Amino acid sequence: MIIAVVTFTMNKKWTREEAAEVFRSTAPKYLNRPGLIRKHYFLSEGGDQSGGIYLWESKAAAEACYTPEWRAMVTEKYGRAPEIRFLETPVTVDNLKQAIETD
Repeated sequence: MIIAVVTFTMNKKWTREEAAEVFRSTAPKYLNRPGLIRKHYFLSEGGDQSGGIYLWESKAAAEACYTPEWRAMVTEKYGRAPEIRFLETPVTVDNLKQAIETD
C-alpha cells in the first residue's frame, strides 16, 4: 500500500468551516475511485495548509488520479499547486475493523 500526502500552502488562512465546505464539495469525486482505500482531508492548526492523506492500493493507482487535469482542478480550487509525497505503507493498524493489514 502507498500513502500519498497532498499538501497545499494556502494563499489565505482558512477556518475549519471554510475548509469543511470546500472538502465536502470535492469528496464525492473520490467515492469508488479505483485503488483508493481511504482519504482524509486535513487543515493545519494555523489554517495556512490543507490537503489530503490518501491510502492507495498501489502507487500506480495514486498516479492515475493525479493527472494534469486533476492538478489544474485542485490548483484552481486551492489557489496553489499541490506538493505530493509518496510513502510506503507495509503495515496498517485498523482499530475500527480490529485488524492489522499488510500488503
